[in-house]
Order: sequence, then structure tokens, then C-alpha cells
Amino acid sequence: MSTIVQASTGVFFSGGELCTFTLSNQRGTQIVVSNLGATIVSLIAADGRGQFDDIVLGYADLSTYLQDDNCFGCVVGRYANRIAKGQFRLGEQVYSLACNNGPNHLHGGKEGFNRKLWRGEIIEREQGSILELSYVSPAGEEGYPGRLSITLTYSLSDDNKFTLSYRAFSDAETVINLSNHMYFNLAGSKEGGILDHQVFLNSDTYLPVDADMIPRGELERAQGAFDFMQPRHLGEALADNHPQIAIAKGFDHNWVLKKTASSEQRLAASVFEPRSGRVMDVFTDQPGVQFYTGNHISPKHLGKQGRPYSPHDGFCLETQNFPDSPNQAHFPSCVLKPGELYETSTSYRFGIKH
Repeated sequence: MSTIVQASTGVFFSGGELCTFTLSNQRGTQIVVSNLGATIVSLIAADGRGQFDDIVLGYADLSTYLQDDNCFGCVVGRYANRIAKGQFRLGEQVYSLACNNGPNHLHGGKEGFNRKLWRGEIIEREQGSILELSYVSPAGEEGYPGRLSITLTYSLSDDNKFTLSYRAFSDAETVINLSNHMYFNLAGSKEGGILDHQVFLNSDTYLPVDADMIPRGELERAQGAFDFMQPRHLGEALADNHPQIAIAKGFDHNWVLKKTASSEQRLAASVFEPRSGRVMDVFTDQPGVQFYTGNHISPKHLGKQGRPYSPHDGFCLETQNFPDSPNQAHFPSCVLKPGELYETSTSYRFGIKH
């Protein structure tokens, strides 16, 4: 059975204390979560030799996350990804948001959910402990309408499946798109770069973007550099001279996941790192996954092991609705109405492949 231990840090922010919750299972996997931004601070998993190491990017000092511009490991929202020109319409009302990514709104704005202190509670269940994190976003926060109440649950099973479940409701019509922004490097914390990783994406279409990184609106067949329907060496794919890679300086695109008959989680992606033998499978009920290769990682703050991170030191698989859905009516709806429940979940399963 999994267990969770809470620890104080002595660091105070926004009227409360930063604390951590350590989830552990019988295989030795450990996940440390902070109540600041519901952030995954570390994820320690075994490699093919039985050696444990941290496979997510982040900081040794929790207070550094208060100045982090990379969104390492946090929950992003109210709207993960970009909203064009920081505007959207609901009914007759046009809402204006902060433009914090060139001409666009990104990941909830200047003070998104990653900069909020979440309320954490350990809940004991027969099959093991789960961590519940909650936050209430007041109406008008960062320009969004409606008072939004969010509850996240994090659970770690003994078969090394880490599940993130999201639930939210609003007292007024609003838009919502929540995701986690973990940066992975399955080689471990002492290794630089992700180019040796082999990536599979369960999708044969993606959303090409314009020069401002906003989806152009059409779905395009994933060919050439964008074809990950067979496991693909990431360094080889990034070396392609595809114009979309030039725009993003790597991959920062939404792949449209294959639909299934049910709304249950299905396989979205699988990543293998050959030196460590680690493999990670991602399952979700969301319509898309943003595959981001850390193209703009900022080295402003020293990361773990006291070293500055560089572009392509980590990758993200952000399961979510499509970028700019509030402005593109043919994309899956991101509108949440009063009385409705926003509910979604994503799981990461860690293993070894020889």
C-alpha cells in the first residue's frame, strides 16, 4: 500500500506555510509534492540496474519556485497553454486576460495556479493514502469569470502508476483547461539532455501553429518529423528542418489523440530512455497532448545538482484540451457552466524495459 508523509518547510508565502507531501509505494518509488502550485518537486524511480534517481526537473530549494518562469512540475490554469491575444468571448461578453507570452495569454497569466498556495489533505483509504489538494479561484482572478472551486487528487499505486485527477465547478460560465507541467528526463538528474529518448505518440494528426504559436485551426497529418506513431529517436526528429520546428525551436505542439468508444483513459504516449532502461506510459481521457521539448528552458536559477538547465534538458507531455479552444469553435469545448462538473484524469506508469 502507498503511504503519504507531510513535512513543514518553515517557508511562508501568501499567509500560509509551504509544505511537502511524500508519496511512497512498496517498490521504492517516491513522489514529493508541494502545496505551492500543487507542484511535483521530485519523482524518484528505479532504473534497469535498480538504482533510484529523480526524473523530473526542478529546484532543491522550494522558495525558488516562487520565481520560476519554467512552470516546473506545477498545475497550470485556469487555462493551460495559449489563448490568442489574451481574449475570448462568452455570449455577448468579451473577457481580457494578461498577455504574458508575446501577444498571447499563457498558462493562466502572470499569477496562474502555479503561484497559488493549495490546501493539502491526506486521505486514508483501504487501498492506500491519497493526497487531496484544493484551491478556490475568485471571480475575476487574472480576468477569468466565475468563482472556480478545484480539487486535485494525487495517488501512487504499488504497480508504479501515478494518477492525477481533477474536479472543478464554477458559479458562472467560464473556460477551464487544467494540466500538469512536469519536465521529464528519464535518464536521471545527473544526465543532461533528452535527445536519446525514444518517443511514441498515439496520434496521427497534430495542430500546426502560426508565427505566434497559436493553432492555425486545421488538423494536419503527422508526417515526417511529426510522425511518432512508431517509437522515434527524439534527437533525429528535432534535427529535421521542418518549418514548424523552426517556429517553435523544437516541438511545442498539440497532438490530437485517437478517440475511443468510451471516455476512459487510453494510452496517449510512451517514452523509453535506453541508457537507464526507464520507460514511461501516459494515459488520459483528454482530447490532446502538448508535446514540449523544453525549447525555452531558462537557466536563470540553478536546478537540482546545482547545475543550470538548458533547452532540451527535459520534455513535457501536457494532457489537455486544445490550445486557444475558447476562440476556435470547432475545437472541443472548454466552457464550464454553472451546475456542471469539470472532471478529468491522467496517469503516468513507470517501468523498466531491457
